[in-house]
Amino acid sequence: MKRVLIVGLTTIGLALSSCSTVPLTGRSRLNLVSDDQVLPMAFQAYSTFLTENKNAVLSAANPQASRVKSIGNKLIASVKTYMNNNNYGDLIKDYQWEVNVVESKELNAWCMPGGKIVVYTGILPVTKDDAGLATVMGHEIAHAIAGHSAERMSQQMVSQGLGSLGNAALSQNPKTQSIFNTLYGVGTPLAMLKYSRNQELEADKMGLIFMAMSGYNPQNATAFWQRMASAAGSGQKPPEFLSTHPSDATRIAQIERAIPEAMKYYKK
Repeated sequence: MKRVLIVGLTTIGLALSSCSTVPLTGRSRLNLVSDDQVLPMAFQAYSTFLTENKNAVLSAANPQASRVKSIGNKLIASVKTYMNNNNYGDLIKDYQWEVNVVESKELNAWCMPGGKIVVYTGILPVTKDDAGLATVMGHEIAHAIAGHSAERMSQQMVSQGLGSLGNAALSQNPKTQSIFNTLYGVGTPLAMLKYSRNQELEADKMGLIFMAMSGYNPQNATAFWQRMASAAGSGQKPPEFLSTHPSDATRIAQIERAIPEAMKYYKK
């Protein structure tokens, strides 16, 4: 009983002392794991995914891939400029940005920690135009910038009592690797985090600002999410980032409320 109490108190202490601030929103988030621990796992998972799907990865010369990469690079450049100019540069200093397009019917896209991005061709008809694609990619990049993966891992570790192990032991702890693999679905067709409802809404808001910074009108985001809601309701499997999330109505309503703020960053 005494040991359980000590572990519990240690976990609570780590949780209270291990918080960081999310860029743009200013929200305080739980952060028990560092990039030194998370990024190597993310890079390995991304490399494994590309290897397992090498026949489906479109070459850079492919028109669809070229378009996605062009928009992705604009978003990345804007995010890097914002982060470096607002004292958040350390949060992305070890990022290895990369954008790939995968031939698949899945209506999906994702961004791992460290800037590893994948867009599935199945979502391109729904994005419809450059602004729609910027909406999706901005949203996914926002998940990485907000550190949602590390936050989810931290929450999982606290719930499993791993907080008592301390940060120094995490990188070598097999349970931590297992948590990462579970959250990302490593070994499944989709290496994608199942983010919480609040994280989704936060990524929506941040994504609007990122697309605005990159020259894409955030007012077009509403139309994309309406198309996505319609596509998801047509009998197709929805993308992972809609699976455990706010309702379409809630998401769209928040986006509409956030558009005026995002427009302040809009650069035509």
